[in-house]
Amino acid sequence: PRVTTRPTPHGPTPHGPTPQRPTLDRPIIGIAGGIGSGKSAVARMLAELGCEVCISDDVARQVLEMPEVCAAIIARAGSSVALPGGAIDRSALAHAMFSDRTLRADIEAIMHPRIEALRRAQFAAAPASSPAFVIDAPLLFEVGLDRECAAVIFVDTPRELRLSRVGESRGWDDAELARREASQLALEEKRRRSSDVVENHGDRARLNAEVARVFEAILSRCADVPRAQRT
Repeated sequence: PRVTTRPTPHGPTPHGPTPQRPTLDRPIIGIAGGIGSGKSAVARMLAELGCEVCISDDVARQVLEMPEVCAAIIARAGSSVALPGGAIDRSALAHAMFSDRTLRADIEAIMHPRIEALRRAQFAAAPASSPAFVIDAPLLFEVGLDRECAAVIFVDTPRELRLSRVGESRGWDDAELARREASQLALEEKRRRSSDVVENHGDRARLNAEVARVFEAILSRCADVPRAQRT
C-alpha cells in the first residue's frame, strides 16, 4: 500500500448543513472511500492503536430504536417502512430514501442531530489514554463531517476488489454498485478532499502497517498545530 498526505480541503455539503465543530482535546480522524473499500477494517486497526472509534452505522441503528424517531419517520415516510409493533424496517427505509432525495433529506434531518449527539457523548466519555477520535461514516463528506476532522484517510481500493466484496456480502452486481455510488460524492473528489491516502489491495498485514504509519504521521502533524486550528 502507498500512503500520501496533503492539506485537507473542504468543499460544499450537499446533504445538509455543516455540523458545529466540537471542542475536543484530541484530533478527530475521518475515514472515507468507496463502497467495499475496507473502511471498517481501517477503523478497527485504528481502534487497535488505541483510538476511540465511532461507527456511524451502529449509532444510526441506536437512533432508529428511539420511539420518537420511529414515530417521526413513519409519519413522514408512511407505513411501508414500519414493522409490526412500530419498529422501522431498515431495508424498506433505505430503499425509499435511495429513490427519493426529498425523503432522504427529511429523514436525515430527523436522524443526524441525534447521531451527532451520541457521537459527541461517546467521544466525551472516551478514556484519557485514547490518542485520537475516529469517525467511520459512509457519507463523511456529504454531510459535512469532514469539517470536524483534523485529517481524513481515504481508503483507495481497486474497483474489482470492491465489487468482489459487495458481491459476496450484499449480493450486488456491477450495475448495482455503480448505481449506489452514483448517489454519493465522486470517488475522485473524496480522494482530493482527503488529507491522507492508503491503498488497500487486500493484504491485511500491509494495510495494517500502512495505517499505523499514516496514523503516526497524523499525530505528528497535529502536535505541531494549535488545537483551535486543527479543523
